[in-house]
Amino acid sequence: MFNELKEQLISTIENSLKELYPDAPAIAVTLEIPQDKQFGELASTAPLRLAGPLKKNPLQIGASLQAVLERRVRQELKGKIEKIEVRKPGFVNFYLTKEAFQDCVAHILKEGDSFGRSKQGAGRKVQIEFVSANPTGPLSVAHARQAAVGDALGNILTAVGFDVTKEFYVNDEGNQINILGRSICDRAREILGETFPFPEDNYQGEYIKDMAKEFMSQHHVKTFADLTKIEAAVFSQYGVEVLMDVIKKELSDFGVHFDVWSYQSKMATVQNIEKVLQEMRKRGYIYDHEGAVWFKSTELGDDKDRVVKKTDGSFTYLAPDIVYHKNKFERGFSQVVNLWGPDHHGYIPRLKAAVAALGYDPKSLVVLIVQLATIFRDGKPLSMSTRRGQYISLREVMDEVGVDAARFFFLMRHIKAHLEFDLELAKKETPENPVYYVQYAHARIHSVLDVAKEKGVSAARERFSLLTQPEELDLIKELNQFPEILSTCAQQLEPYPLLEYLPRLATGFHRFYDKHRIVGEEARLSEERLGLLLAARIVLANGLKVLGVKAPVKM
Repeated sequence: MFNELKEQLISTIENSLKELYPDAPAIAVTLEIPQDKQFGELASTAPLRLAGPLKKNPLQIGASLQAVLERRVRQELKGKIEKIEVRKPGFVNFYLTKEAFQDCVAHILKEGDSFGRSKQGAGRKVQIEFVSANPTGPLSVAHARQAAVGDALGNILTAVGFDVTKEFYVNDEGNQINILGRSICDRAREILGETFPFPEDNYQGEYIKDMAKEFMSQHHVKTFADLTKIEAAVFSQYGVEVLMDVIKKELSDFGVHFDVWSYQSKMATVQNIEKVLQEMRKRGYIYDHEGAVWFKSTELGDDKDRVVKKTDGSFTYLAPDIVYHKNKFERGFSQVVNLWGPDHHGYIPRLKAAVAALGYDPKSLVVLIVQLATIFRDGKPLSMSTRRGQYISLREVMDEVGVDAARFFFLMRHIKAHLEFDLELAKKETPENPVYYVQYAHARIHSVLDVAKEKGVSAARERFSLLTQPEELDLIKELNQFPEILSTCAQQLEPYPLLEYLPRLATGFHRFYDKHRIVGEEARLSEERLGLLLAARIVLANGLKVLGVKAPVKM
């Protein structure tokens, strides 16, 4: 309802501008929700945007536009707009009538679980690749944050109409995998009684010792002779298989499920890499120099050319990544979104250059850098050394604070901002814990609706003319913003606006509930207030579902 009204108002503004300035250049008319409610429910910057082309004062344009709008609004949006004001430096602010808000409650109840969804994406295919951790150990909190962000972002894009594929790319080849295999082998040597300095660049965690013991059991290794008969690749393959099972189980328990699992070993074969490099060579982007094969990436925006094949015949990391991204676009995705850690920031220009060299629009590749997270306990940061196996894992966080709190807290900052995760706060059952605060609001509404049902009072489903109190209207205004919030998240490829919104909505509910009696008032007023509560429950549940967080009926 609110979105429909917004679209109608945009059309009215466009027609008014054409009437006033038929020869003026066309501008994209948009409406924003003012942060300060004293400036109304919607605002347009059309006068500011036209001031330059028309060489007029934006306030003069606004005054002329206001006069035409007031006439058109009376004709085209009867009973929806209470007043229109022009404010400095050139905003046109719209104040909706109480009737417009009251109609929105019925719309939310009618839409139910679908409220907030839209066709903004128009079915366009989008791939989101995230986590993609090297299978060299359990998932860290850095991977956990990417998992929470990627999953929520995929849910948001799906909600607004995109055809989303969530994908995990398994880097099951390369130096890190070789080190993993060597680490398992070295621990097996120790178990057999050999004494030697364990290499510092090996993986040090206790899980390596456990894997070595299990490996020895499965492969019937009882002596050094048995161990030496086993090729290095067997240790690496075993490690990858075991740790991928661990990673998949951790992600599943975290509520993150992927549509596709792609493996570098299967996709970026030597044959496939050579084929893609030959294609790029034909396009003039590959050349030979001093025994190596180079990608002429400087012609496509990179700061220097990049080696793709070394003098010893081995490939650099870039080569299999080029193959993988070619595969992505061949699958028909209109947009490819990669979630990477901050240590990959410098890698973006060369990969975009590769996409361009393959004949695709580099703008269709979006790389989101998800900053790291620091875990705090009792106000002190915990160690995060991955190689030495001393880091806090996703499993430990889930076990300590629960999946819901973990997912919510990993999303509580913009992805470009470093995240501080307070374990003690995440466990608190108080309003200062935002996930508890939002879930409690949902559960509290359920409780009220159950009590009302026991008393034989049901929620109204239409006609909410008695909802005129400030707290009632403020709550309705918050509810109406949900579709806009989802749209903003999708446009920004950032879940954080929803994390700001849900506690704000919960506050709107608590203020209303604490101020007004629900059941026990005049019968019709009770029914309408119950309808409003039901609408609030729907929006809270829809928002939590998008984040992958449960909406409990009891706390």
